[in-house]
Amino acid sequence: MLKLKEKYQKEVIPEMIKRFNYKNSMAVPKIEKVVVNTGFGRLVGGKTSEEQKKIYEAIANDIALIAGQKPNLTVAKKAIAAFKTRQGSVIGVAVTLRGKRMYDFLDRLINIGLPRTRDFQGISPKSFDENGNLAIGIKEHIAFPEISLEKTRTIFGLEIIIAVNSKKKEESIELLKLMGFPIKQ
Repeated sequence: MLKLKEKYQKEVIPEMIKRFNYKNSMAVPKIEKVVVNTGFGRLVGGKTSEEQKKIYEAIANDIALIAGQKPNLTVAKKAIAAFKTRQGSVIGVAVTLRGKRMYDFLDRLINIGLPRTRDFQGISPKSFDENGNLAIGIKEHIAFPEISLEKTRTIFGLEIIIAVNSKKKEESIELLKLMGFPIKQ
């Protein structure tokens, strides 16, 4: 089986040139980055600072196992009383993947993560924005094989954003279909 980057270079680029009549291979859209993030506002609400820190660390460790890279803590830019957040308080974690780690993560996402997701029936074309970027929500992070169900205390959802440098939404959809993403018709 071809790795995802090899598949992109050997199969996807020639097919995209045929379908969209690009002048050369450099004009073919490509995936620039993948951002994996999660928020944990509800999980830490009403807890002491020690309990909150344990939850932050557990979630950050799980995201690091899934992504293969240490995530950054995201902090609140301003206080919002309705969400019980203070300015500067930690509200989530995010990791940006590029290069080899990005392709490794996408390979695991396509072949293992999405098929193991409960009630998964394919990615809707409505998940693409007008610039061709794809946003996927996964309700349970335990769909990834790196996470041991016995060791995890909390189950949380992930948001995965795949940034593509295409000009049109149709080009992005076709690119990701050719790369093996299960996109509905």
